[in-house]
Amino acid sequence: MKKYASKYLPLIIGTACAVGIFLGSSLDFSDSSESLFNSNPKKEKLNRLIDYIDYEYVDEVNTDSIVDVTVNNILKNLDPHSTYIPKQNYEEVAENMKGDFVGIGISFYKINDTIAVIRPLPNSPSEKAGIKAGDRILYADGIPLFSQNITNDSLTHILKGEINSKVNLKVWRKNEDELLEIPVKRSIIPIKSVDAAYMLTANLGYVKVNRFAETTFAEFEKAIENLIDKGASELVLDLRDNGGGYLDEAVKIADEFLEKEKLILFTKNKNGNIEKTFATKKGRFENSKVYVLINENSASASEIVAGALQDNDVGIIVGRRSYGKGLVQREMELGDGSAVRLTVARYYTPTGRSIQKPYDNGNKAYFKEYQHRYENGELTNKDSISVNDSLKYTTPKGKIVYGGGGIIPDIFVPKDVNYKRESLTYMLRGGVMDRFIFNQLEKDREFYNKLSLEEFSEQEIISEEIVQEFIEYLRQFNYDYQTGKYKDLLQQYLKATMAEQLFGSNAFEKIVNQNDAMIQKVLQLENQEN
Repeated sequence: MKKYASKYLPLIIGTACAVGIFLGSSLDFSDSSESLFNSNPKKEKLNRLIDYIDYEYVDEVNTDSIVDVTVNNILKNLDPHSTYIPKQNYEEVAENMKGDFVGIGISFYKINDTIAVIRPLPNSPSEKAGIKAGDRILYADGIPLFSQNITNDSLTHILKGEINSKVNLKVWRKNEDELLEIPVKRSIIPIKSVDAAYMLTANLGYVKVNRFAETTFAEFEKAIENLIDKGASELVLDLRDNGGGYLDEAVKIADEFLEKEKLILFTKNKNGNIEKTFATKKGRFENSKVYVLINENSASASEIVAGALQDNDVGIIVGRRSYGKGLVQREMELGDGSAVRLTVARYYTPTGRSIQKPYDNGNKAYFKEYQHRYENGELTNKDSISVNDSLKYTTPKGKIVYGGGGIIPDIFVPKDVNYKRESLTYMLRGGVMDRFIFNQLEKDREFYNKLSLEEFSEQEIISEEIVQEFIEYLRQFNYDYQTGKYKDLLQQYLKATMAEQLFGSNAFEKIVNQNDAMIQKVLQLENQEN
């Protein structure tokens, strides 16, 4: 379930942009040197203290929690992106980055303690078995799912399982006299990292990537192949709010735009060892125009892609200065099911610039840097971006680029100066409409399910009455967004959210992007050259 956003946008984004950006290159860590774990007085000191507390301390103490706190405190003294993953969180974190899980493939809500299906995922076991949007799943293998004692975690555990294992569902469906018995065979369910892929013009395709997981390049490949079949010879790659992920996946995507042997990036560790990564093959958009969209929440792997293209004089970077994360993490297991992601190197763009922003003033100041950008005006005015002339670099074609904190775009697009409207937009993207729209669809599922995407797009689905109903719906949560002043925005997002529940995220992005400032800037640039 998506959480509702606060109205304090600058503080929210400053915090939110920290989530996910610590993920660098999760490469397998191996060190043949036995000296890494040899006897060490510092380690023996900590071990002895834990033993004293375990066996001698007057009260019972959970030393596992003490160790967790100790590890976190040690990492806080290193850099902002070295992080600890406790044992209880490891499986969830690993699954999220793996890009898939084994389950039945449904989006659902708990409504009045009942599992209500928003929609079965495309080509999922649920869809193939005949589960439909609006169905209520009452039992799974005889276990009642309408009990108040069933938590989301236990529910997920019940619906997930071994690949090819079966779960027998009992489903209530409107207008059916009896419960339906539907067996579903569990399968691999992808966690999408490509939110949308569609045509903006006859020859300009658009792809939005929300993170870099294990499956991202495979998703990206499939998306661009589909766009090429539709006539795409140019591409918009949307990396806004993409906090990063696996380095390898970013490299593969950059490779699609760069000629063979072009440098994509290099990394340097504490010993000064440099590893260079080059483009390797013929990319589908190697000699084509590409626009890369970035903003203040585009980080890490997103910056690798943007920096590689900018430094090789390929494409046009559009948007606002990116986050500024140029540290590479490697995941290392701690032997008890927990792990650390430890910074092991810095990465540099092809011209040699580091885009890591400073963290000398501590983690708190580091993660509040967005607030500084907000206050100094750089989110609305490119001239307010502070650059360091000592970190000036030149691309092969003579373009000046800067290191020291993020990728500065070639074409600047300011944030909406109407911060109340911009705050409302952020909230609406956060899922506050989801349950309201589900209830709207429930009023006439038969009508909505008969609509094709084309018919849905052409019709004025969201009436003034529905907009007013939503404003009343928000009042029960004490939201104060002056929503009545932005009915056009509400209508757009209500329709987009309904499209998402009926047709998927591609339909959602297509509708909300209709008046998007960065996409409008791209289309303007296209028109100027044609």
